[in-house]
Amino acid sequence: MKKLLLFSVLFILVAYRTSTCKAQEKSPALANGLALTPPMGWNSWNSFQCTITEKIVKQMADIMVSSGMAAVGYKYINVDDCWQNVNRTNGHVTTSSNFSFGIKSLADYVHGKGLKLGVYSCRGTKTCQERAGSYSYETTDANDYAAWGVDYLKYDNCFEAPGSNQQKDYEKMRDALKNSGRDIVFSICAWDFNTWAPNTGNLWRTAFDIYDEWPSL
Repeated sequence: MKKLLLFSVLFILVAYRTSTCKAQEKSPALANGLALTPPMGWNSWNSFQCTITEKIVKQMADIMVSSGMAAVGYKYINVDDCWQNVNRTNGHVTTSSNFSFGIKSLADYVHGKGLKLGVYSCRGTKTCQERAGSYSYETTDANDYAAWGVDYLKYDNCFEAPGSNQQKDYEKMRDALKNSGRDIVFSICAWDFNTWAPNTGNLWRTAFDIYDEWPSL
């Protein structure tokens, strides 16, 4: 009887393990090998919004290491909206005066700490804070991110271009990142869940902005 019970338990465990593996194998996800577990790190928006500066980002990278957070898996230092200028220069996004040394220099600093750098853009003609958006410049921007050493892109949903399609816009940036020659995590910030998101991004939001307040949760 004991042997039969033990066999039954083992069979259940094996069956559970097998079904779990199959479920994992069939789970839809952007198949680029990135962000297989939830990315952990820091984002500038809630604390600094458009007052974010290059100096603050470097300080956050320093703290991430000195606090021990990096050692337990917090790797991303993500700069949200307002690092860009309002207008492009010769078709390229340039950094605001708060980032006078440019994103490449900042990425080098963050990488020197053993961390990864993320930036922000938007599928529309402008970002949510009315800086230069990526609409119709997806390939240019993705190639610039790669050249600068960016590791993560948060892609927002403001200022939709007339006649554009949300899903197609996100797919354009997905493909541009894939073809950029650098591994860049793609975070879809589309304000709600879309069924196409798992095959388009590495991660995607499912609600509006959240803050460190109970009503927000």
